[in-house]
Amino acid sequence: MLGTVLVVDDDEMLLGALAQWLTLSGFNTLTAANADAGVTLLQAHPVDAVLTDVRMPGRSGMDLLRTLRDSSPDLPVVLLTGHGDVPLAVEALKLGAFDFLTKPHDPERLIATLRNACTQHVLTRRLHAAEARLGGQDAVSTCILGQSAAMLKLKDEVRALLDAPLDILIRGETGTGKEVVARALHDCGPRRTKPFVAINCAAVPHEIFESELFGHEAGAFTGAKTQRVGKFEFANGGTVFLDEIESMPLGAQAKVLRVLQERVIERVGSNRLIPIDVRVVSAAKLKLREAAGEGSFREDLYYRLAGYEIDIPPLRQRGDDVILLFTQFATACAERAKRRPPELTPALVATLLNHPWPGNVRELKSAAERFGLGLGLHLCGCATPAVAEMRSLDSMLDDYERSLILAALNQSEGSIAGAMQILDVPRRTLNEKMRRLSIERAAARAHPPGEA
Repeated sequence: MLGTVLVVDDDEMLLGALAQWLTLSGFNTLTAANADAGVTLLQAHPVDAVLTDVRMPGRSGMDLLRTLRDSSPDLPVVLLTGHGDVPLAVEALKLGAFDFLTKPHDPERLIATLRNACTQHVLTRRLHAAEARLGGQDAVSTCILGQSAAMLKLKDEVRALLDAPLDILIRGETGTGKEVVARALHDCGPRRTKPFVAINCAAVPHEIFESELFGHEAGAFTGAKTQRVGKFEFANGGTVFLDEIESMPLGAQAKVLRVLQERVIERVGSNRLIPIDVRVVSAAKLKLREAAGEGSFREDLYYRLAGYEIDIPPLRQRGDDVILLFTQFATACAERAKRRPPELTPALVATLLNHPWPGNVRELKSAAERFGLGLGLHLCGCATPAVAEMRSLDSMLDDYERSLILAALNQSEGSIAGAMQILDVPRRTLNEKMRRLSIERAAARAHPPGEA
């Protein structure tokens, strides 16, 4: 659809004819027989443009224009009159009318005018949204990079959780930035002045796991010559980040569960309970619920850890964020080395967008830093020369569109309705693009996004 237009005219026959013509031309239409009814409709239904007659009983089209300039200054208003009144037209344009047309109207000019009005309104809305995001650059946006729909949703989740008294479980593939999100939850929240203590559960030897987490008293075991404060106690008032939580030994899981339940720790070799105030943020590559069902992870601990679950999208589902992140990492590395960052050609941009990024942001950062040092583009061990093979713009755009549609279908598990919502396109447009690019819904599951 080209947009939604409210048509206001006291001539019932003309009102019906205009609505029918606009509908056939691709617009959604609402109709009102007078200005007051039009204002009432606008309070309940968002529209992209208003087409109104000038001379009507009661409030005129000019009165409606003045009202809308105060209440909805960005809404385009097109005036339609049977009187070729030049002074009236001048006054209307001074008041901010989008255009002034005379009856009998030229159908093609009317459609072109309303199409332009709707387009302007959509662009204005997007501009205001972008300005609001930029003007409200908060700490979360500074910590977590990305402007794709998936990342904006993630940032909103993080903002909502900053003050929530909940432990958080973060899930995501290797390299997606789970610790970045954990640090954002700490650095942007009320615990930011207290310690952030990260523990990689896969890197701590099983035999000293309890000592690392909870500390020990002098003489508690061979080699324990002095008292040691554990990670949980050291983080008191702050955040404990348990990375790769799925690797935690089963024996330690019972003790961590008790800490989460009672908020006390007991050093190895001591009988004294020490109260602690920590928020526990954990991260896993696996679905812990499935691991719990298989017996490799305690189910009761999973439910304690998952006060709220955050899913970080893989890089292949983040669209243009690939270019944003690559450029930032490459530029930062080049500046540290006092070099001028190499230019990204259209062919290299297409290569980056089409790459599946199995290592996610971690892989991208390594590739970007090498590129920033002038070493060319190396992806998955395969070197791509600094000047890649040139392809036509149409070919690169087709590849990009294909990757975005496949990503949306994959995210929505093959649902066309879900992909329409993610991409913000009508069903007809999406179906036409899928036919042109030879995309089947089943392909979304057969090919991870970016491998089209």
